[in-house]
Amino acid sequence: MKKISIPLLPVIGVVVVLVLLAFSIYSIDPGYRGVKVTLNKVEDVSLTNGIGFKWPFISEVVKMNVQTQEMTQKTSSYTEDVQSADMDYTFLYELNPENVHVLYEEVGVNYHAKKIIPVLNGVLKDVVGKWKAQDLVSNRDKARGEVVALLQERIDSEFFQNISFEFNDIDYSDKFEQSIEDKVIADQRAQEAVNNTKRIEEEAKQKLISAKADAEAMGIKSEALSKNKGLVEYEWVQKWNGQMPQIVLGDGATPLISIPQSK
Repeated sequence: MKKISIPLLPVIGVVVVLVLLAFSIYSIDPGYRGVKVTLNKVEDVSLTNGIGFKWPFISEVVKMNVQTQEMTQKTSSYTEDVQSADMDYTFLYELNPENVHVLYEEVGVNYHAKKIIPVLNGVLKDVVGKWKAQDLVSNRDKARGEVVALLQERIDSEFFQNISFEFNDIDYSDKFEQSIEDKVIADQRAQEAVNNTKRIEEEAKQKLISAKADAEAMGIKSEALSKNKGLVEYEWVQKWNGQMPQIVLGDGATPLISIPQSK
């Protein structure tokens, strides 16, 4: 049987072409931008998502996530009254898709440690240092707003956008938290005492007003009776219980004599 010989050179040529083609094609998924680097030189453009071509073996495409990214960290800082606040926070941000190639060229992929964390720590130090420990806890949302405002001023808007910040937790030493709890209880009891004092004062004031009103009414009534003798009989009628007395003497007036009622 005769063997069929296949030319080796064309086969090698096809394989080489396929390999070159495979290493020449890149793809970028939605939500990412690409940075093309050729011979360690970053090209001055951010590649959009899709399929493209690059030089095989001497070029590479680095993918950069431009979706909303979440970074949760822990740090400590001192309050105005020199209490160590242990903070757990979440920082949200997006990369500016038009400038990811500049960010990669200047910083690389480790931009969190070089561009974000130092700014965050500085902002938290400045904001927390303005608040007393107890006030910081009760005004967490206001402090969060101050952090966001400073971040917008200090973080590099050329590279980062749509930033957001949230305090997940602010913690102090057990001893300090116990002192806060004791102070709250003491304040509540002091306020209860103040409220009781105000209540007692108000009740006494109302009794005094009532007593003065009664005294003034009695004075007016006594004066009226002394000036009008006929009011004596009127007062008697007002207090009569339905049983006729035998004799009722008025104040120097003609006596009233009961008249027997026929049955």
